Amino acid sequence: MIALPDRLRKEAVLRVGAVSAVTGRKVFVSVDTDKNLSELFYDGDVLRNIAVGSYVDIRKGFLSLIGRVEGENARIEGEESEEWTPQPGRRTLAVSLVGFLDREGHFFGGTKELPLVGNEAFLLTKEKVHQVHCLVVPPSVGLDVAKSEYEGYDIALPVDGLMNSHIAIFGNTGSGKSNTLAMLYQEFIAQMRARNVAAFIENCKILLFDFNNEFTRDNCLTIHKRVYDLTTRNDNGARIPLGAGGLTDIEIVSILADATDKTQKPFLKRALVKQDRAMAANSPTSYVRGILQRQIKSILVMSDKLRIDLLLDYLRQVLPEEDANGAPINHMQGLEWFSGSAQFRLNGNLWIRDNQELIDDTVLYQAVGQFTLPDDAISSLIIFCYIQLIDDVLASRAQNDHIAPAINKLKSKQADIRRVFATADGEELFTENVVVVALGNVNLEMKKTIPLLLAKKVYENHKRVGGERSLNIIIDEAHNILSRESFRESESWKDYRLETFEEIIKEGRKFGVFVTISSQRPSDISATITSQAHNYFIHRLINERDLQSIASAVSYIDRLTEESIPTLPTGTCIFSGVAGQMPLKLAIRPLEKQLQPRSDTIKFQALVPAAPVG
Repeated sequence: MIALPDRLRKEAVLRVGAVSAVTGRKVFVSVDTDKNLSELFYDGDVLRNIAVGSYVDIRKGFLSLIGRVEGENARIEGEESEEWTPQPGRRTLAVSLVGFLDREGHFFGGTKELPLVGNEAFLLTKEKVHQVHCLVVPPSVGLDVAKSEYEGYDIALPVDGLMNSHIAIFGNTGSGKSNTLAMLYQEFIAQMRARNVAAFIENCKILLFDFNNEFTRDNCLTIHKRVYDLTTRNDNGARIPLGAGGLTDIEIVSILADATDKTQKPFLKRALVKQDRAMAANSPTSYVRGILQRQIKSILVMSDKLRIDLLLDYLRQVLPEEDANGAPINHMQGLEWFSGSAQFRLNGNLWIRDNQELIDDTVLYQAVGQFTLPDDAISSLIIFCYIQLIDDVLASRAQNDHIAPAINKLKSKQADIRRVFATADGEELFTENVVVVALGNVNLEMKKTIPLLLAKKVYENHKRVGGERSLNIIIDEAHNILSRESFRESESWKDYRLETFEEIIKEGRKFGVFVTISSQRPSDISATITSQAHNYFIHRLINERDLQSIASAVSYIDRLTEESIPTLPTGTCIFSGVAGQMPLKLAIRPLEKQLQPRSDTIKFQALVPAAPVG
């Protein structure tokens, strides 16, 4: 017997069949009758035999055309029916071409050439699987976070191409998306710190919005992080520093007040200007008292009772309600309105309009002498809003119906703002370069407000600083703030919220700002945001609307991959995007227990342990 050369012997083991038909990108391969085993032994390795979902190497000269098996069938020889029926030993594979390997072993996605009928088809060796799945080109850094789901080989994802891009992670509850998010950033942070700690801390910032307090564990993501555990339930939670400016920044105030651009935001800007002037005076309290005294003199000589009542109501929001002894102050004591002459009379005998010097003797005017500016920034801001509103109404510049909702919104959020924001200057948000904002104990209204305010603030600051720096904004459970279908807020405010995040995701890349979103309901998220992602990790999704939104947003997912999404096992996802040249089915490595986010499903076996016997 003549011994076969080693190369021919290996190819004989790996050969699965030959091309029998070519129609466009669809190739049909007739499988050799002796290649029906589920596994093969090759070079000490156990290779999974050809099957649906696996890759096949079609040799055309020196070129290796790589295809993916989309289906297989068997046809009874001589049968004229177009229907395929099973017959052992007669297999035909339907293969879709996904790319090719050049002579140097570099994989390129897309179709360069089509095979010829009769070209041999082979299983991929471990080396070729790695070449096809090689996403990290030296000297780029790789993240060892996954294995190829079919072959079980390690797959490294590139830092450049993935972490400097917008990422979308989708999947139903329990599908493994939280582990994927944590694994990606845990490995990224570890790799960057190992590369150059000082440069990473200085040049790279990571901000994570955690709606369910899943990432607050000491070891989750990294031990080198700052966690702001916020709460609106009591005064014991952490407070986010607003930094220099604080509640004197028009953008921050507008977000807190849900202010409209055309009417309420200009009003708030005027109120902030008045506040700045008062605070710059030698005695801010005396400055404000002077304004209030001037306003009272203008109000008490007016003849429009409706406007007078409105303005007096605003004054009551500003003036002290009790005197120095704690007794309640009746601001209108001694003043009596006469509708016939449309004016006030003091103590029943003298007309105010004719004797304006008497205004100094009214309780209303004298109460101004007990006015003091409050210590906290939000109360001070509300007072200046009322003072500005009085001036605007006196000058017929503003209408109550247009402005009052913004002030009322600030008043309704007043307690919450004190509990979650620190308005003193000096402290910075990024005391560590990794920051987790935990929103699990924050009420629904502030859950929408805080991420919008912080994201806009850090984005604008990052653009202002400039230079070669990066900012990664991570939004876990992103449907909470990026939903198109929120009925708890006005249309204009919802549009502003979405437009802000859409601007960040559309324009942020050029400034080094990258957004990662994770959600179990991709259909709820703005289509603009979903479609702008560069890389997708798609775990199990069952809802038809969610599947349709994925199909419309992710243009480079093939039909076979799309159809497999509802049946993906936990921890397995479809990875597709600019970091790879074709969709890959990856099994993301599970993190160790102490590194995992708090996203485990409660087990009743642990909640209700078996009662002791006897």
